[in-house]
Amino acid sequence: MSTPVAGIAPSSVAASTQTGAAATTPADVAVPDIMAAAVRRRYGAPVEMASIAVPQPAADQVLIRVEAAGIDRGTSHINTGTPYLMRFFGFGLTRPNQPVLGMDLSGTVVAVGDAVTRFGPGDQVFGIGTGTFARYALADSSKLSHKPSGLAHTLAAAVPISAGAAFQALTDIGRLQAGQQVLILGASGGVGSYAVQLAKAFGADVTGVASGPKLDLVRSLGADHVIDYRSADPLDGSASYDLIVDIGGRRPLRHLRRALNPRGTLVITGGEGGNRLTGGIGRQVRAMAWSLVIPQRLTFFIAKEGRESIEALADLLTSGAVAPEVNHVFRLDQVQTALDDLEAGRVRGKAVIDIAAGHRASPAGAGE
Repeated sequence: MSTPVAGIAPSSVAASTQTGAAATTPADVAVPDIMAAAVRRRYGAPVEMASIAVPQPAADQVLIRVEAAGIDRGTSHINTGTPYLMRFFGFGLTRPNQPVLGMDLSGTVVAVGDAVTRFGPGDQVFGIGTGTFARYALADSSKLSHKPSGLAHTLAAAVPISAGAAFQALTDIGRLQAGQQVLILGASGGVGSYAVQLAKAFGADVTGVASGPKLDLVRSLGADHVIDYRSADPLDGSASYDLIVDIGGRRPLRHLRRALNPRGTLVITGGEGGNRLTGGIGRQVRAMAWSLVIPQRLTFFIAKEGRESIEALADLLTSGAVAPEVNHVFRLDQVQTALDDLEAGRVRGKAVIDIAAGHRASPAGAGE
């Protein structure tokens, strides 16, 4: 097993530190110079514990003491650097530009850049940051919201990316209306578990598809109907749907169209499968081409990382319409195990890294 967080040895890994405008930090909050982080030095290399420098916020950034961080398929792709196409979008061509993994976070603001007005030190926040598998992480203030009071950090950290993708798939892209028949393919995963709940909250009749052992979870999320894809084909045409959300990206378009109403909408979320260069993007491109000549809408999208969807989700969490389904919690020194479990399909709902776990188990200040 990996060395506990409080006992990690210093590392030569260079910090991904940003310099910027002077940060505001309360006098009673001591931010250390060095922090614990889960890093990998090259694409696909084992994730290791290291001590690196605490980054400094630029003018429009917030420095957060991370309590918990979510893990999802996007993190897995960033870890391996595949499909290779993604490396051209700021991740680094031959090696990662950011050695610390993680995007989802929930925690406490400890410092803000001088252009930040929405947050101040001491605020409890959740949202999307950079290098969140660490005790401290930076986030643009535009990608954060105040955490709903009473919601545990380990739950809040499971929301931003996966629930944000589900929210946008159903609303902005899927144009969901109350009373519609909705099929969620991949209903037991991170995005799917939110898609089921959100579709129900918006008044749809929801059918969730998953493997047999995970059907009880999908039912508990509120699905009106469940299908075990191992024993029945949800796309055989025996039922048709106004909206299909396909999470995972392996099913042929001709099969998806067979289960779609003549003027229904398909939303492809994610791009699993395909080759190592482009991943599953070829199917998305073909869907867009088909939509030019048929009445069905075949769409795909890349989720936007902004405060609008995060704040909308905060309201839904506060009302109880949506609840994070966290079934797997790992310590910071178990990030590699979490990634392995995610890839092997052993994760139901969301997995979360409890960043604070090692610190709670240590003497005050240890491991900072």
